[in-house]
Amino acid sequence: MKFSDLYSQKDVVYSFEYFPPKDPENISRTLNLIERMSQLHPDYMTVTYGAGGSTTGLTREITHYIVGELKVPSVAHLTCVGHSRSEIDKVLDSFHASGITNILALRGDPPKGQGKFVPHPEGFSCARDLAAHIHTRGDFSLAVAGYPEGHPEATSEQEELDYLKQKVESGGEIVLTQLFFENDLFLNFAEQARAAGITVPIVPGILPVASLTQLERISALCGATIPQELYTKLESYGDDKESLRAYGTEFALNQCRILLENGAPGIHFYTLNKSRQVEEIMSELKE
Repeated sequence: MKFSDLYSQKDVVYSFEYFPPKDPENISRTLNLIERMSQLHPDYMTVTYGAGGSTTGLTREITHYIVGELKVPSVAHLTCVGHSRSEIDKVLDSFHASGITNILALRGDPPKGQGKFVPHPEGFSCARDLAAHIHTRGDFSLAVAGYPEGHPEATSEQEELDYLKQKVESGGEIVLTQLFFENDLFLNFAEQARAAGITVPIVPGILPVASLTQLERISALCGATIPQELYTKLESYGDDKESLRAYGTEFALNQCRILLENGAPGIHFYTLNKSRQVEEIMSELKE
């Protein structure tokens, strides 16, 4: 699968993101979840990559399982953190040998306890340079990340757009965005990107909210704005977890519908390794 081919051939593309379990002994549970969700017929699934390559083996194992056993196109995340160029090439070689030819190229967050990203002295300092390096190999199809609310380290919207365009010019065939809860943020971002000359598909990232605690934690991590309406409604449910989960599902479903009506090329779901909400949303969308 090449991203450019997939998004040119289909009107709507659905994709799911997973992360390797913290405890490798839980790998079977993760694989069982992914097998179940493969029955929703996503167009591809992505697997995240731990800081400094801490989950390299598990990322490769899960991604290989998706493409090899489930016959679903799979995408491995890859970051610059803690890697030299030669180490990046070894990771890429191992991915390729496992039949993994789709990569989401990311700079990556600093390791825990390190407040600022410090590139490896023989590595890459940003996702643009990582993407350009992978692109020179010619045997991978590349996705890059976009930030509807701006990357925390960007100093201006123009800087953000210029850099995104550079990532695309370095080989990015699609842009997968950070999660957000206000559709106007994505629609404005996509419009500005088009005006800047970015023509590749820009795919919105959606997280179905399952709890108020989860929403606050995720928002703190990625900087996503929480709409007052969403927060107030979730807060009103108190300990009624089922009603809260149902509202979170409905909110995400409405996000998806509006985005697709406004021309989004697909939806990328942040599953957080859970299935129920995505299953319910996909059932409604595919009707």
